[in-house]
Amino acid sequence: MRRGTVVSAKPDKTITVRIDTARRHRRYEKIVRSSTTLHAHDETNDANEGDVVQIVECRPLSRLKRWKLVEVLERAK
Repeated sequence: MRRGTVVSAKPDKTITVRIDTARRHRRYEKIVRSSTTLHAHDETNDANEGDVVQIVECRPLSRLKRWKLVEVLERAK
């Protein structure tokens, strides 16, 4: 299960989710921020750009889609 922000919802039944991570560097103890984008399947086209969503890993649905939308946690304003 991952939690992220919807960056794009333009394709039909697909959303692009940005996952932000912050971790501490081993030697320098500085906080290093990074992000990754994942493509998730949205059967009902429920999520919109800016929404905070929860996604879960599943079988490959296409060349890029390996995740499914579980629920929309917070709607964009």
